[in-house]
Amino acid sequence: MLEEVERWLDRRSWSVADRPMERILAAKRNTRVSVVLPALNEEATVGDIVAVIRRELMSESVPLVDELVVIDSGSTDRTAEVAAAAGARVVARDAILPRIPAVPGKGEVLWRSLMVTSGDVVCFVDADLRDFSADFVTGIVGPLLTDPGIDFVKATYDRPFDTGLDEPAPGKIPGQGGRVTELVARPLLNLHWPQLAGFVQPLGGEYAARRSLLERLPFPVGYGVELGLLVDALHTVGLDALAQVDVGVRKHRHQDERALGRMAAAIYRTAQLRLSRGHLVRPRLTQFERGEDGFTPRTYAVDTEERPPMADITEYARRRVA
Repeated sequence: MLEEVERWLDRRSWSVADRPMERILAAKRNTRVSVVLPALNEEATVGDIVAVIRRELMSESVPLVDELVVIDSGSTDRTAEVAAAAGARVVARDAILPRIPAVPGKGEVLWRSLMVTSGDVVCFVDADLRDFSADFVTGIVGPLLTDPGIDFVKATYDRPFDTGLDEPAPGKIPGQGGRVTELVARPLLNLHWPQLAGFVQPLGGEYAARRSLLERLPFPVGYGVELGLLVDALHTVGLDALAQVDVGVRKHRHQDERALGRMAAAIYRTAQLRLSRGHLVRPRLTQFERGEDGFTPRTYAVDTEERPPMADITEYARRRVA
């Protein structure tokens, strides 16, 4: 590990307990905080997450979060209804910037969320978390409010991997679960962006940043958004403006191997584009599924589109002036 990264780990890696709520609220002053939940068919979990944030972070005694928005990216279940009932403002992805046709993908939703939120600090939280704790928000928002030199904060945590064994207490492997992180993202970062080797969960979906930074970054539309934002933030503001906070344990739904393969391909493509900014290899991934007649190939397109920095969008510029 680079000496620079070792120093960074000492200076820019914290625990959620390092910043008591009293200190965070005292530092908040007039800074507005927006929390965004990108959601697609998450009716089982989104309501609980919204309820915790409303109850613990949006009360008169703890007015940390000013705005809580769920961006529904085309759910076919009751995600929007459940989120609204729990107290979130729900906005449909396709209703944001209708001039630009929406494409599927998490990064697309995060990018569009900048258009319908107003916070100086924007905090992203995945909508599939179970046993959600408000620490996920306070942990990553805290450094941005208490330290003006911090621009981007990732949550770090243990990710117990549920083995799915049919036993009284399902088997859980502590500290694992980030398979794409360990097999794809971490090797890419260590080899090509070694300054980012200190991030424990570089692909985690819980992170917060200053709007002034996010609006200057391009957003990969799909699974590559986390790696893309992290790399581009490094190049834009430098390592010392990045940080991570340990918020405990993250429990969520795990993807199957084929979905992870598609995720890995999108992340590799995002890295490739940043390395070369030139010609891309064939953006397709073929996987195999066993059927009655043997293995059947299934070919998927790998996300190859990125949204430009929001600051370049006419509607966003007009809103800032207004």
